[in-house]
Amino acid sequence: MKFGEKVRAARLAAKYSQRQLAEMTGIALRTIQNYESGERLPKQQENYQLLAEALNVDVATLKDDNADFVIKATEKYGSRGNAQAERLIKEVSGLYAGGELAEEDMDAMMKAIQEAYWIAKEKNRKFVPKKYRGISGKNSDS
Repeated sequence: MKFGEKVRAARLAAKYSQRQLAEMTGIALRTIQNYESGERLPKQQENYQLLAEALNVDVATLKDDNADFVIKATEKYGSRGNAQAERLIKEVSGLYAGGELAEEDMDAMMKAIQEAYWIAKEKNRKFVPKKYRGISGKNSDS
């Protein structure tokens, strides 16, 4: 089950509306709607905690295998990393649609693609001019 499906199921089990959940967590209603529809994943780890507390479930229950990947990409590369990670997950997930791949094979494939993402980002970093890295054009590796 994907993150959005888990949030929706837990919310319905708790008998909350999306608006009530938004008010309880301080997360915007539109964001809750985007989570449940699968349009977005949380950018911050704290949103998983807020949702889990409001829904009275364990944080690990809400997370899917892609959650940590998106959070790490967001923390490391900001909103651009978040968008890239979410797009990668959606595109790869589209490959599975209607397929006959076993669940464990899909998970292994997704993990391999995520690992390739990190390798590519690190290799590409070597070719980005220093003025585009870090704050104020300073290379944080120096």
